Amino acid sequence: MAVLVVCAILCLSGWVSLYFILCNINGSRSYEWNCRLVTLFHGILAVCITSYIGYVDGPWPFTHPGTKNTPLQISAMVVSLGYFIFDMGWCVYFRTEGPVMLAHHTMSILGILLTLWLGESGIESCAVLFGSEITNPLLQARWFLKQTGRYGTMLGDVVDVLFVLLFVLMRIFVGGTMLYCELISPRPRFFIKCGGVAMYALSWVFMVDIVRFAIRKSKSWHKQQRDQQGLVAANGHEGKKD
Repeated sequence: MAVLVVCAILCLSGWVSLYFILCNINGSRSYEWNCRLVTLFHGILAVCITSYIGYVDGPWPFTHPGTKNTPLQISAMVVSLGYFIFDMGWCVYFRTEGPVMLAHHTMSILGILLTLWLGESGIESCAVLFGSEITNPLLQARWFLKQTGRYGTMLGDVVDVLFVLLFVLMRIFVGGTMLYCELISPRPRFFIKCGGVAMYALSWVFMVDIVRFAIRKSKSWHKQQRDQQGLVAANGHEGKKD
């Protein structure tokens, strides 16, 4: 356990160092810009490692929950633990996030700590990391597009659609299936199952906000189409009629 603590501290130091390096390189950008670059890098790294764990290294999380942690699973969790601690501290210090996101980070930190302490259910934690972080690059891309004035373009619409679809698929449908497999299996500990229920419930809290956003976005698209049609009609370019 002492080795894991040292590794977690080293990973935390690595994420903090990366943030300050980016702040030094991108001095003209805001602190949030550089923090989101760190978040983007972690999201891509976490997805790559956990996808390899799930699809190649194994075991399959839907059929083998509650199994002993492998060295690769431990490495992935320790790296993400350092990141979540860094980002949690950053968000609290700059007060940029609401209670839902802070709850997500807190539950992620506690879940990883519990999994490392028990020495089992690492495959479920890695599966949760994969499902949580796979939408992260799109979320950060959306923010960067807004900051650079490109969110109102077709690219912004594509990012929004992909984000909503991927979130619903991974966090709701795949996440629900994963939770079901976790609950019916006799191997995972009771506390691990409770953590799975809590994370899935939090996904539905995010889902409510996403549905509201999708409704607003849909209304905005319809309004733009009506405005464009009205403009065409006003200019007398409706096209030839028989």
